[in-house]
Amino acid sequence: MTEDVREIVIVGGSIAAVTAADTLRRHGHEGSITIVSDERYTPYVRPPLSKGMLKGAETVESVFMAPLRPDVAFRSGCRAVGLDRERRRVLLDGGEELPYDGLVVASGARARRLGPPEAGELVVRDLDDALRLRAAFAEAGSLVVVGGGFLGMEIASTARGLGLEVTVVDQDPPLVRQFGGFLAEHMTRAAVDEGVRLVRSPGTVELVGGAPVTAVRTADGLLLEADVVVSAVGDVPNVEWLAGSGLGGPEGLLVDDRCRVAPGVVAAGDVVTRVSDRTGRPRRSPHWGSAIDQARAAAQALLKGDEAPVYRPAPYYWTEQWGLDIKICGRILPGATPEILSGSLDERSALIRWTHEGVPVAAATVNHRMPVVKLRKLATASDPVPPAFLEGARG
Repeated sequence: MTEDVREIVIVGGSIAAVTAADTLRRHGHEGSITIVSDERYTPYVRPPLSKGMLKGAETVESVFMAPLRPDVAFRSGCRAVGLDRERRRVLLDGGEELPYDGLVVASGARARRLGPPEAGELVVRDLDDALRLRAAFAEAGSLVVVGGGFLGMEIASTARGLGLEVTVVDQDPPLVRQFGGFLAEHMTRAAVDEGVRLVRSPGTVELVGGAPVTAVRTADGLLLEADVVVSAVGDVPNVEWLAGSGLGGPEGLLVDDRCRVAPGVVAAGDVVTRVSDRTGRPRRSPHWGSAIDQARAAAQALLKGDEAPVYRPAPYYWTEQWGLDIKICGRILPGATPEILSGSLDERSALIRWTHEGVPVAAATVNHRMPVVKLRKLATASDPVPPAFLEGARG
């Protein structure tokens, strides 16, 4: 075990924070655990916000997590504004200071915006964002989404399912950065088949109007008007509160192979960046599964130090759009070669694996049933896939 860790503070209130608190208790921490969150809600899950909750298929109550353990203190509406590492204090916006022996930074990220706060720009990052957009959809007939990535296309799919006319504008072809050209092309075709208009802008776009935004002007002057305009252009790690502490930067909070940041400080979730084994450059993995895995590793590192298990990234993420339920394990590297192992994309049900330089790097199901553990194994197994392994992988 590391030095005596009695008081632990966790900054952030989402899945990484909750998982870290639970892991600390499971691994024998008997001291205090205090979670501080700047949101006014108790912890909730974010994936449904752009899908079932946004379209009204799920209630607001359904997104909330199970209540925290009674031996974990949760303080909502409580914002961390600074960190005094020398005195081991988390500074709060009301002037209060929380002492800690161990600190878990799980402050997450916020939506990147194209305009200033007063522009009335709509985004989807938290529960209030989703509720605001759901109300706007109820009175709208048309939508422009700026950003053709993961989130933008989910919002577009939800809106189209509600009957809105939808336009998606981006500098790049939709979803290529996230899913590679092979799968992205299939998903884009499904969007077009649903009646979505896709617009390429060679440069940055301009928001037109204010509170609310009423149109988008592309780099080449095309004006795209709509009842609702939503920005889905990525996120920004919440590290400003760490200014002056020597920790954090524009790309997030750099961690080691056990999610440690500094003595007595670990981190997990969307705020975390790691040096990529492949490129040598910092890389974030802002996905639900990564947040959980990092939180488990970080909590154990806080208690066990070098004896804690090493964090080994095992990317897993999913999306639902255009009637496609897609789950992916691994990372679809640029230039990776896809192979359909079962089914057919034309029939909207398939099992796919990607290899890079002859080595499996990722696997995906499209409207196929397969346990995640089996899909993960498929993404990394170098041996030929036996027919029996694919049994049960059917839509």
